[in-house]
Amino acid sequence: MKNKTRKITTALIASVLAFGMMAGCAGSNSSKEESKSPSPESAPDTTVSTTDIEDGKVYNIGVCQLVQHQALDAATQGFQDCLTKLMGKEHVKFDVQNAQNDSPTCATICNQFVSSNYDLIMANATASLQAASTATTDIPILATSITDYGTALDMKDFSGTTGKNVSGTSDLAPLKEQANIIKELCPDAKNVGILYCSAEPNSKFQSDSITTSLEELGYSVKEFTFSDSNDVAQVTTNACNESDVIYIPTDNTAASNAELIDNIARPAKKPIIAGEENICKGCGVATLSISYYDLGYKTGEMAYDVLVNGKDIASMKIEYSPSTTKEYIADRASELGISIPDGYTEIKAD
Repeated sequence: MKNKTRKITTALIASVLAFGMMAGCAGSNSSKEESKSPSPESAPDTTVSTTDIEDGKVYNIGVCQLVQHQALDAATQGFQDCLTKLMGKEHVKFDVQNAQNDSPTCATICNQFVSSNYDLIMANATASLQAASTATTDIPILATSITDYGTALDMKDFSGTTGKNVSGTSDLAPLKEQANIIKELCPDAKNVGILYCSAEPNSKFQSDSITTSLEELGYSVKEFTFSDSNDVAQVTTNACNESDVIYIPTDNTAASNAELIDNIARPAKKPIIAGEENICKGCGVATLSISYYDLGYKTGEMAYDVLVNGKDIASMKIEYSPSTTKEYIADRASELGISIPDGYTEIKAD
């Protein structure tokens, strides 16, 4: 891997980013949710440095984002804001590309980044990470919005570091706690349907993991999977017909079709518990979520450490959000007759 190390003129003082509440998003140039996403000026200085980046030095960074929806958009925005703040806008240039939820397009984008010999690739979502990892073993790759790196990279003995040119942040919220939310809000339900896209391996990982917790709580669990956006409506209808409550993990295809899912589930009077805030806003009743903006910001800090401070990306541990928040949509809860206990924060539906 190419050595990006530069001499540091003073000592680096590092501290851990305090992840905030859940965030919304927008494409490469979109704004963050005001209530959830700190501005670049107000975001914490978690990497304090007086490193002298030489005049005229510009770091070229390619960003491959799988699809445009609020969570991924927020992560990209946080990443850009962080590096712009830490480096100065004159020292960093972003090439942000959106694959429109198409894995082959991710491969094309990442191959272009490699051909351009960019200094770093930021891969936003699993398909982007897989494409970037296939495209290069030399250029540093930092990923975000990844549920499980072992699953994404097909590493059976994954232990927190990849040992190669890949690291990043994970958007996994504790699945056992998500199962407990279902029990807390829907104690009389018997059948839980898990709705997700079969083409997204991290969704399968979440489904398998939460199934164990749900079965321990006494639920009967069944998976309902769509292969792409074309069969979301039919599969959602089937899930509503056969389930008392539906769980949707952090799934990009579901996020992009949340309004469609809501238009089917609400008339059927079936509550949806979501794996992240923005799916919840689109079609859910409640969620246990994290801030995707802060997750992207943390990824930016890791990029700064690799590019400017010369950290070895192969030994950098995957970072997780240390905080989660229980959230709910009041009108949907009321419509379904679900009583929300203390400890939940109200958010607004899209």
